[in-house]
Amino acid sequence: MAVAEIITIGTEILLGEIVDTNTRFLAINLKEAGIDLYRTMTVGDNAVRIAQAIQEAMQRTDIVITTGGLGPTIDDPTRQAVADAFGLKLVFKPELWDQILARFLRYGRQATENNRRQAYIPENAIAIENPVGTAPAFLIETGQKVVISLPGVPREMEYLTEQVVLPYLRQKYILQGTIRTRVLHTAAVGESQIDERIGDLEILPNPTVGLSAHPGQIDVRITAKADSSAAADALIKEMEEILRTRLGYWVYGADGETQEQVVAGILASRNWKVVVLEGNNSGTLLQKMNSTRPEFAGGEDFNDILDAATISQRLSNLRLQHQAEVGIALYLQPAGDRHLLSIYLQSPLSNREISRSYGGPPLLAPTWAASNALDVLRRALTDGQ
Repeated sequence: MAVAEIITIGTEILLGEIVDTNTRFLAINLKEAGIDLYRTMTVGDNAVRIAQAIQEAMQRTDIVITTGGLGPTIDDPTRQAVADAFGLKLVFKPELWDQILARFLRYGRQATENNRRQAYIPENAIAIENPVGTAPAFLIETGQKVVISLPGVPREMEYLTEQVVLPYLRQKYILQGTIRTRVLHTAAVGESQIDERIGDLEILPNPTVGLSAHPGQIDVRITAKADSSAAADALIKEMEEILRTRLGYWVYGADGETQEQVVAGILASRNWKVVVLEGNNSGTLLQKMNSTRPEFAGGEDFNDILDAATISQRLSNLRLQHQAEVGIALYLQPAGDRHLLSIYLQSPLSNREISRSYGGPPLLAPTWAASNALDVLRRALTDGQ
């Protein structure tokens, strides 16, 4: 399979002033086309550093895609940087200038003299017309390797990727395969515990299995490469069955499913509603459950110091007030360098109190607490445990 790297260009990205969405879009599309993506990087608006990044990437990979830096101003250095990386001159392309003038005319605007910079591309480069913007793109081939420079405006970059770049890459590299992924979500379990059960699967070459940690949740990613989508999906299905068998009730969903959506589906299947009582947790669980309407009947939050009996009684009163079959309460308290979490569940299946502790970053404690409460609710409604 062909190998690619992505270089996003822009000092504003490095400074955190804008979020780079281009890399994600390109990564997803390259994956689906069967192209391995080994690295991504961001470089500021400096022609020397951009040229160096391109030269280094070309030593490692087949395809280098840059985004950004193709505007008309002096601080748009990508054209010069690509030319420098190959030891080439910039040359003026009258046909590109005509396209730019026509585009401005269509927009009812007048092109300025500095827009002429956008009609310059490295000699020997192949111009890519940009019908949805004013910045032409281009590519340079060197044997079986290619550098493709795209605009940084997401709408323009996405259009050119779909309409020009992907068809070009499929033809040049005779791409027939694909890379598919599926992500299983687990809750209320540690990364080391999961690794203990599936560590032998994490060293397999295809499909590959990897872990990604989040507050209260560990994701298990399955990635498969194959000649067709159907073959890749079959590999993923087989691995998913193995993972679900080993991880059991730790797995609550896959891909875009959230804990609150899964819980809402279980409640809906029983025609039950739930209320939430949340203490000292910034309303995090209430915000999540509010998105599950109509299964969410209502809730309250508080910032008092309460004992278990008081919390249980308030939860009972809340259920009665909203005529809800299920009630879930969580109470988070700092305790030295840790947080202590108490979860109270009331339902027709069982009533219980559960205690857990958290020693991670304090700012992530509310998300961790809400995830644990949702996991207790999910398990209680499905298996009574």
